Amino acid sequence: MAILVTGSTGFIGHALCLSLAQFGYKTRCAVRNNSELLLSEGNGESIKNNFVVGEIGRSTKWLQVLQDIDTVIHLAARVHMMQNKNQDPLAAFREVNTAGTERLAGEASKAGVRRFIYLSSIKVNGEMTGRNEKERKIRFSEVDIPDPQDLYAISKWEAEQALQAISQETGMELVIIRPPLVYGPGAKENFLRVLRWLDKGMPLPLGAINNKRSLVALDNLVDLIITCIDNPAAANQTFLVADGEDVSTTELVRRLGRVLGKPARLLPVPEQLLKFSLNVIGKSDLSQRLCGSLQVDISKTKNMLGWEPPVSLDDGLMKTAEWYLKQKAIGSH
Repeated sequence: MAILVTGSTGFIGHALCLSLAQFGYKTRCAVRNNSELLLSEGNGESIKNNFVVGEIGRSTKWLQVLQDIDTVIHLAARVHMMQNKNQDPLAAFREVNTAGTERLAGEASKAGVRRFIYLSSIKVNGEMTGRNEKERKIRFSEVDIPDPQDLYAISKWEAEQALQAISQETGMELVIIRPPLVYGPGAKENFLRVLRWLDKGMPLPLGAINNKRSLVALDNLVDLIITCIDNPAAANQTFLVADGEDVSTTELVRRLGRVLGKPARLLPVPEQLLKFSLNVIGKSDLSQRLCGSLQVDISKTKNMLGWEPPVSLDDGLMKTAEWYLKQKAIGSH
């Protein structure tokens, strides 16, 4: 019996497939096209019989891909929505993240798949936690009433509900994992942007932010996913995951500068002024990510699974910096 991984050529999927190969799992990758099929072949010697399934949605054909599969690890998702005035953005997210997930899980249950592991998002819980109990809940947990705010989060929450229904109806075991920001070798978007700014010695107005945020190193997330493949206690559970050490944006940037060997040049711009300035120029989402708090409680994950994050925050940042400098040296950044 084998493990099917969707999203296997992505940031998380690539690292997961390499680790699965190292542990001796027989892994099958479902990819969108022939280009991704070639990429998937670099994920480990034990990966064979990978399949092109096309775009994931309500009509994707999974029958052949799911033959002899014991566990499905579903990572593939629509994360970003390109601006298109003629398209319904929520419908686009739902097609991949909700209908596509429901289709895969339904076919998996018919094929006799034992366990379905779904990578969701902490955004299902909400966008921010508070800094004190009077403001709002300090840490998200698995028992919170979901409060998805953006279209992506709504589609992920709807997918979770569809999966719960399929699991209850068919008996297929379900594991849901909700990570916060994932960082590590191969990181893109804002995390990579900060690395570049620090590398160039750019002054950043981030020296006076007193928030707290949970992050998860790629190695820690991969380790938890693998733990959930066979751990009996994981069946039909939802887990939050993080490194176990929360930091402010200011402290995170300082530590990144330290591991890069480029001390951060942080200007102590008052937090309220920074938030106001970003909101004025239409960057309210960035303001929230930089200044807002988002902390998660991983006590259930640790206690129920006997799991501890194998990589510390500092070690995770160091590994990310080493990857960045290596890519820079070969001209990739």
